[in-house]
Amino acid sequence: MTTANTATVTATSGTSAHSSTAAPVPAVTLRPREDVNLPFRLARSAAATGSGAGPRTDEIADWLAGREKAHHFKVTRIRFDQVNGWDFDATTGNLRHHSGGFFTVEGLDVNVSEGPVRNWRQPIIKQPEVGILGLLAKEFDGVLHFLMQAKMEPGNPNLLQLSPTVQATRSNYTKVHKGADVKYIEYFVRPERGRVLADALQSEHGSWFYHKSNRNMIVETDEDVVVDDDFCWLTLGQIGELLLRDNVVNMDARTVLACAPTAHDEHGALHTDTELLSWFTSERSRHAVHARLVPLNELPDWRRGDATIDHVEGRYFRVVGVQVEAGNREVTGWTQPLFEPCGLGVTAFLSRRVDGVPHVLAHARVEGGFLDTVELGPTVQYTPDNYAHLAGGDRPPFLDLVLNTDPSRIRYEARHSEEGGRFLNAESRYLVVDVDGLDGIGDGRLADVPAGYRWVTPGQLNSLSRHGHYVNVQARTLLACLNSGAVPW
Repeated sequence: MTTANTATVTATSGTSAHSSTAAPVPAVTLRPREDVNLPFRLARSAAATGSGAGPRTDEIADWLAGREKAHHFKVTRIRFDQVNGWDFDATTGNLRHHSGGFFTVEGLDVNVSEGPVRNWRQPIIKQPEVGILGLLAKEFDGVLHFLMQAKMEPGNPNLLQLSPTVQATRSNYTKVHKGADVKYIEYFVRPERGRVLADALQSEHGSWFYHKSNRNMIVETDEDVVVDDDFCWLTLGQIGELLLRDNVVNMDARTVLACAPTAHDEHGALHTDTELLSWFTSERSRHAVHARLVPLNELPDWRRGDATIDHVEGRYFRVVGVQVEAGNREVTGWTQPLFEPCGLGVTAFLSRRVDGVPHVLAHARVEGGFLDTVELGPTVQYTPDNYAHLAGGDRPPFLDLVLNTDPSRIRYEARHSEEGGRFLNAESRYLVVDVDGLDGIGDGRLADVPAGYRWVTPGQLNSLSRHGHYVNVQARTLLACLNSGAVPW
């Protein structure tokens, strides 16, 4: 049970307190287990819209355009033999960097116990190092602000987006690439310089990464911070306003914001926290998922050309090479492979109120690259083009409901791109769709959903996101929209 009170405990070392030989033992002061004020401070920041200590929200588009003009950015598609420093291993066919660092593109063989497809093979990114995604927070006039960065990523459709203060792999911040220092990294590798507000290891895209995790951190400082030209302070409410726009707030910023312990006005939930955790544990237990790395040249349905690795049916994604020029990055020029999806994704939560309390329909989703069997994802997380050849019961649950929904039921919609450092033009329509009153979904028959789905409150989802490998990266994007006030209830 959390308490805001402190207590003083005097310990003894096995010697009677009445003994004249007892050595004095220093008192230990217990601290509150939780900062009960933090959710309300974050709520105050979420309510601060329009302006703050940095640019006004309506000035951000011009500010980003100015930062783009201040630097040289260019991304060019190239053949694999032009991707300098990378080659295909003669034995395995794996695509790797000569240094042995950064990441490799290998094959993955997946066997699952449920679903219309029980086995498949695909390329996968193996990047075992844990990076840091860090937001620096500081209070101005009683309102928390976050230091956001105008960061170029080669896979972003518009190149420059708002990222966290720090977005760096271990190779970046330990300077394996011999580039410039990562700005503000000291607040996250030495968090004692500030106050940690959130810190969790979170998964990345389980369909494209193998066992990949990043450390998601929010650290508050009261120091005077010299703000670099490519950075600005924004309130949580301003970030929420920007999440209403297409491709402005990048994936790494969204996943960190999802970990913020925000306040949610909930007087109850359809399922207790214990019931929810029990159901989730059951889902993890009942799914048998066996995923193993295999050589890239042992994928029968994938073909390698001079410039791409494609699926034989033209679906899912392709592997391509790019040459990058970026004037404000730690290294200003490089080449690398990227994954490029074949189509626009659709990622959505169905939502409804239960006795006045907002709930969203979460899916215990299997992805081959997850560290564990399942994580909680959105109701819908698919690229519709990959399922266009299927009909009836073979189509993913709720996909057609979202695709054909009445616009009046859409509470939230924006296009957001995925991880621009590894994926090229990977975009999804992110939606929250109100299903109150729809037959079988929102008409009171709340248990009438397929196995693997549960109604959860935003607060429950937020609580789980403070721990690693419970909530997947797509659900965390939508949770960031909920936390920041971008989704009206």
